[in-house]
Amino acid sequence: MRCLVVADLHYSLPQFDWLVSAAAQFDLVIFAGDALDIGSMVDFRAQIVVVKKYLALLAAQTKVILCSGNHDLDERNAEGEKVSRWISEVRELGIACDGDNIAIGDTLFTVCPWWDGPLVKQRIAEQLRDASVNRPSRWIWAHHAPPANSPTSWGGKRFFGDVELVQWIMQYQPSMVISGHVHQSPFIKDGSWFDRLGQTWVFNAGLQPGRPPTHIVLDLDANKAFWLAAGEGRWIDLSAPLKRPAAMIVDPPDWLTSLGRIADPSLARPQAAAG
Repeated sequence: MRCLVVADLHYSLPQFDWLVSAAAQFDLVIFAGDALDIGSMVDFRAQIVVVKKYLALLAAQTKVILCSGNHDLDERNAEGEKVSRWISEVRELGIACDGDNIAIGDTLFTVCPWWDGPLVKQRIAEQLRDASVNRPSRWIWAHHAPPANSPTSWGGKRFFGDVELVQWIMQYQPSMVISGHVHQSPFIKDGSWFDRLGQTWVFNAGLQPGRPPTHIVLDLDANKAFWLAAGEGRWIDLSAPLKRPAAMIVDPPDWLTSLGRIADPSLARPQAAAG
């Protein structure tokens, strides 16, 4: 299974265009939150209409998982906590979204909502507890915020991660957690696009402007993760212990080159500051 991982597109339509063009090459697209942009000049309701059309195009080509991020919250629930109502509506497109657990092959995916208060946080705890009962060996979570005190949540002056997520990871030890939220982590000193907590790999692709977006490709059959950003590409062996820096991609497979990020297969670039 090959998974294309993105997050934090923030209503960048050129990046959505690229995502639609690339989706058919993958068995699954994991969108780890912040499809919308609360700071955009475009009306929030109009953003939702447009993004749902893109999601329908994606779902027509491959399986899609979408979790909410803090920019995706469009109303309050009965308890007064912010939630993403519109994301629950994409389920009718066949997209797994907030609160879902979906098995694809031998892998279980759990899709966590952004939590804004104790009640939604408790629902996530219950979701993870219930999914853990019959979990397979490979269990992957989509959770927009990365864990606290991890290079994947380092913002340059402090960490912006989720303390509760650290506790859930240590309790259940999933195979992977797919996050976003902290845009600069992969590009700055002491930050990174990957980390490991116990047996759990954690990923945050980061954000760059322009097309294509920064993205991660998980080749689950080969146990490899590739990170592709403007001017650089790195990969790690998921069956090996945590090691920094990640290796440069020097001999990419054809399907990876065809994504349009790797122009020069040798990728003779300086070592990334984040490793």
